[in-house]
Amino acid sequence: MGLRPNLLTRRAAGVASTTLALLLSTAAVGVTPAAAALAGHAEECATPADTHTDAKVKAGGTAKHDPNELTAAQVRERDADLVAALRERALRNGPEAAGPATMATVTIPVIVHVIQRDSTRAGGNIPDSMITSQINVLNQAYSGATGGAPTAFAFQLQSINRVTNPAWYPIVYGSSAERSMKTSLRQGGKNVLNMYLGELSDDLLGWATFPKRKLDSMDGVVVLGESLPSGTATNYNQGDTGTHEVGHWLNLYHTFQGGCSGSGDSVSDTPAESSPAYQCPTGRDTCSTAGADPIHNFMDYTYDSCMYEFTAGQAARMITAWNAYRAA
Repeated sequence: MGLRPNLLTRRAAGVASTTLALLLSTAAVGVTPAAAALAGHAEECATPADTHTDAKVKAGGTAKHDPNELTAAQVRERDADLVAALRERALRNGPEAAGPATMATVTIPVIVHVIQRDSTRAGGNIPDSMITSQINVLNQAYSGATGGAPTAFAFQLQSINRVTNPAWYPIVYGSSAERSMKTSLRQGGKNVLNMYLGELSDDLLGWATFPKRKLDSMDGVVVLGESLPSGTATNYNQGDTGTHEVGHWLNLYHTFQGGCSGSGDSVSDTPAESSPAYQCPTGRDTCSTAGADPIHNFMDYTYDSCMYEFTAGQAARMITAWNAYRAA
């Protein structure tokens, strides 16, 4: 597989629709048998704790804590909760929720909060042009225009909110300042993507919350401002940290989740991978199961220039989770 096409030459592409009946089935493409096996016990599972977040680390970074790799128990808990949430939705909406009706493209409103130390670029004041380019990158990636499977999602920028507050800069993962920032700024319901941009702590490129049945103020994604297109984050400045973090917000795990054993990332068409891939290690194959490591997948850790795809299974998992957690 080659490198991702240049951002300026990406072509437009359509978005495939998916039947809701397929999405509600635990046999849907992209859901591993391990997730389906949990269906009988889903009602017994509590809503996952508010600790299941993701953080992406720069190559060679020295982050104090990398909360992105869930334990096997956390994966079982989250996947069981997904089954339970789908069942709740079917009961709430009646039998037609599992009918053959198709679901059109889901357009996600995006509210961007630019967190600044001061009015300078060095202080976090990135231009609007970088933000509109980031939205374009999301739309290209999630439509399949970069070479991967199309998903159901499109993104529409609603507003840019600029906040100068040195107490929130840099954004420190897991801090009281992060909670204060999000509690003060987050807007909209579960279907609204709130993206926080700024300098980040601990060599992190970004982090995100996974979807939950009950919305709280921490919901959203945090992304290094200079990782947006034309930013200064070398090798990570084409906007795919945003693509990656939004994938988590839509319930995707890393491709290397769980290593070579178990249900991995709970998606059947992403080859198992023992650990994160960095740079662009063509031909890397760290597990004995079929398929080379998915280094071109947006949910790995490779350079932006190396990643260009979601799989059909990931697309199915995202829309399944949307219906369970974020749809009206």
